[in-house]
Amino acid sequence: MNGSINGKSFLSKSHATREPKRFRSFPTETEVDQLVGGLGKKSAAFLQLLKEKGVRCGEGWAIKWTDVDVERNTVNIVREKGSGARQLRVSPRLLAMVNALPRKGAFIFHATEADPITSLDHFRRVFDRQREKVAERLENPRIMQIHWHTLRHYRACMEYHKTKDLLHVMQILGHRNIMNTMRYTRLIDFPSDEFASKVATSQKEITELLESGFDFVLQEDGLAYFRKRR
Repeated sequence: MNGSINGKSFLSKSHATREPKRFRSFPTETEVDQLVGGLGKKSAAFLQLLKEKGVRCGEGWAIKWTDVDVERNTVNIVREKGSGARQLRVSPRLLAMVNALPRKGAFIFHATEADPITSLDHFRRVFDRQREKVAERLENPRIMQIHWHTLRHYRACMEYHKTKDLLHVMQILGHRNIMNTMRYTRLIDFPSDEFASKVATSQKEITELLESGFDFVLQEDGLAYFRKRR
């Protein structure tokens, strides 16, 4: 029997043995923290921002000192690439890292005449060189898997893992289409004994899974993926 969700049809044949698709393995939070600790002050603060809030690198690059509210522990994110403007709460650690940076212009991470980093692309290249040195020093090649955009996927997965709230994740990422958020929240390798996963191929199976307490995770390739805590 064929079914549909959000206007897309599902195949009627059984996919009982098919496992949900996953992103490639992410570095651990410890590895991300090790990288942050081994970078220069500006690169470290930038990476900590991406780790905590999952903002696009262009959004982080555009933050001004006036966007930071130290009393409320918030930062304002401006619109970019069709994303929505939003205000996000940040950690005291990130605020301390940001406040330790020199205030030489309107923007927190932008270059000045006294700063050789003259563009976001140059800033990225500086980060790449620093990351390579950290990976070599720690003798851990997985550090090289940590890219700016990796942390956007990482934050989306971790927030959904913690809250099971797609609308919350959607707001953090600034998405206007929840389908984009669903693509970002594919499960990384959380402990296999913590969650049970199911795949639905028809409207009836979808209804049965929802009624039995499963949460919808992702729709892809005509399949709907669900999970719940064991």
